[in-house]
Amino acid sequence: MPFITQIKDFLLNYQRDLCQKLSAIDGAKDFSIDTWQRSSGGGGISCVLENGAVFEKAGVNFSHIHGSQLPLSASNQRQAWQNFEVLGVSIVIHPLNPYVPTSHCNVRFFSATNADGEHHWWFGGGFDLTPFYGFVDDCVLWHQHAKEACVNFGSDIYPAFKKNCDDYFFLKHRQEARGIGGIFYDDLNQWGFEACFAFMQQVANHFKDAYVTIVERRKVLSYGQAERDFQLYRRGRYTEFNLLYDRGTLFGLESGGRTESILISLPPLVSSRYDYQPPAGSAEALLCSDFLPSKDWLLNVS
Repeated sequence: MPFITQIKDFLLNYQRDLCQKLSAIDGAKDFSIDTWQRSSGGGGISCVLENGAVFEKAGVNFSHIHGSQLPLSASNQRQAWQNFEVLGVSIVIHPLNPYVPTSHCNVRFFSATNADGEHHWWFGGGFDLTPFYGFVDDCVLWHQHAKEACVNFGSDIYPAFKKNCDDYFFLKHRQEARGIGGIFYDDLNQWGFEACFAFMQQVANHFKDAYVTIVERRKVLSYGQAERDFQLYRRGRYTEFNLLYDRGTLFGLESGGRTESILISLPPLVSSRYDYQPPAGSAEALLCSDFLPSKDWLLNVS
């Protein structure tokens, strides 16, 4: 397809720029670069920063793969797509400081043929934030950027994509959100290629700007072992979601992707506590009562 090169150039430049920004924020570590190929077609570049001063584990992964049978997890359409080509960037960042939230973003492009031989393409992706300790101004900033990413594409887009995110990043078995949401979209092609590609770029860039701002705000806060213990406990929720529900993880494994790159999304350290209940009124308890339930974070913002 003629616009594959256009998308690929953007994604590779974005990966490089984001890694440079995150390395500068960390100050202690740079990203290692791991280029890989898969036997069934295509490959990617995995950029990983581990054991830094700010980021305990950060993955910024580019992939461009192709094959004969697209896994059903690639689309809500649940069709038997054939002769597919997929490229995108997936990002998961696990900070060391418990006051800095974990975050995730992915932007992807799909091209495939259906059973009738008809060619189709679509975009998917989004970003969400998973705090361990809630700050209202961070939540507002995050959703302001999410809304700004959508504003040029219709007044109904942010509310719809926010709801998609709230519904998707939800641990059904615990009746609990993974974080404070953001935006999530799938099967996007109805605006035409140029507008859909422009939206992909808006999503990627607003994620970068929002997350960098929040990290800079919170990385300087001091913490103790109690906060670290709570962070490791809450990381268990993140792990549960990625292994039980995450379609990106499922797609990567089903498509024969590189396991090390796919599972980079998992946090480096996690702890488990049986039936843990934080003290009433504590910052730990407020995370679940005041921040995780879905809400309009921009309701009182002019």
